[in-house]
Amino acid sequence: MKRMKSLVCTLTITAALGLSAFNAGAALPVGAKAPNFELQGALAGKPLTFSLDKALQKGPVVLYFFPAAFSKGCTIEAHDFAEATDSFTKMGATVIGVTAGNTDQVSDFSKLECRDKFTVAADPGAKVAAQYQTTMQMKGKTLSDRTSYVIAPDGNILLSYTDRNPDTHIEKALAAVKQYDASHPQTH
Repeated sequence: MKRMKSLVCTLTITAALGLSAFNAGAALPVGAKAPNFELQGALAGKPLTFSLDKALQKGPVVLYFFPAAFSKGCTIEAHDFAEATDSFTKMGATVIGVTAGNTDQVSDFSKLECRDKFTVAADPGAKVAAQYQTTMQMKGKTLSDRTSYVIAPDGNILLSYTDRNPDTHIEKALAAVKQYDASHPQTH
């Protein structure tokens, strides 16, 4: 019954967002189980280890992959997520950005571009991005493609959205978290 409820919720969110259950791109589709991971990262410039399993115990997770810290589009996206983080937090969601590019700059990026609002993690060699099927080749390197996921506390993917343009990721992620929050009333 619980699994059926989860499936109904996922399909409702999919329909509400106008998404197909199977993305045209290569990223993991809506309804798939999100692979667990632990990565080294930073929040407000302070090092930490981010665990997806631990974050999901608190509520949904907005996981977004981006190509490289301090690149133009990734900086725009980080600013957008920073501005929206309070809205996500009010709905019980955790935001995490993951990059395979400029991994040595994650700490500075978390402080300067993420404005101390959310965790950014380094994915050397794009190993986690590969598990999420969101990689791309650029100048002979494997990087994480610009893909946003919203993951329910049960580990099911509610949103899978890939677009190299950073502008619509926030709106899609916010809509998915709002839909989830509306169907799972709880105290935050």
